[in-house]
Amino acid sequence: MTTDMTDTYASGTHSRARQMLNKVPEVTIYFWVIKVLCTTVGETAADLLNDNLGMGLTNTSYLMSALLVVTLVFQFRARRYVPGLYWLSVVLISVVGTLISDNLTDNLGVPLQTTTVVFAVALAVTFFAWYASERTLSIHSIRTTRREAFYWLAILFTFALGTSAGDLTAEKLDLGYWLSALVFAALIAAVALAHRTLDFNAVWSFWIAYVLTRPLGASLGDYLSQPTADGGLGLGTVGTSILFLVVILALVVFLTRTRRDATQDSTVEPARAPEVSPQER
Repeated sequence: MTTDMTDTYASGTHSRARQMLNKVPEVTIYFWVIKVLCTTVGETAADLLNDNLGMGLTNTSYLMSALLVVTLVFQFRARRYVPGLYWLSVVLISVVGTLISDNLTDNLGVPLQTTTVVFAVALAVTFFAWYASERTLSIHSIRTTRREAFYWLAILFTFALGTSAGDLTAEKLDLGYWLSALVFAALIAAVALAHRTLDFNAVWSFWIAYVLTRPLGASLGDYLSQPTADGGLGLGTVGTSILFLVVILALVVFLTRTRRDATQDSTVEPARAPEVSPQER
């Protein structure tokens, strides 16, 4: 799924001025690679802080939530897509989404089946409210504060849902980490194939794939970091987290320098700023 994954509404608005430039990157191969790496870091970093450093779920949740809030303040204040700021927000929201799911299951004893359903419903409600308000769910139209708020709320629920769904398949259904990763990779490939060959809706293809990359990354992270006795490779959460963070940093630096993932309207400032039509508010 590449840059053509947008709806008619979004593609028809490029000729008009915006309240701000598009705040998210183009959906390229770089986007998906970094997204999967971020989801893996979300899983391993949460385990690192919680278990290896002995902070516990509660303290880890407070710390990472505070960092996420601070980062999102800067993200919302930005007027265009900034690769480093955007992907830092994704990494932190990945960790926080993981911690929300883990707190419900580990601290409160909520079954994974229940958390999976709850987060799925929460995501559906977010999409419903977003579309009812903005008449589009396209990420190529994130040009107002309200749309960006819907966007990050949806991202948070995708990470929480993906964590619960990934843990459910890997542990409760006893598929194991590697087989779970293959299952979710196959589902993503099926969505991409449906989009390209059956003209499946571009926006929904994107969001379905986005949800599925979370359990894919989580399964890969667990497979790399967990002990061999538990079905992993035994690389540990420290090594896995550092490895993936270095790769993410390298890719973000590359994209910052080349702007290869910059959307069309994030590279050209509008010449003037007339009133925004009701459709774009």
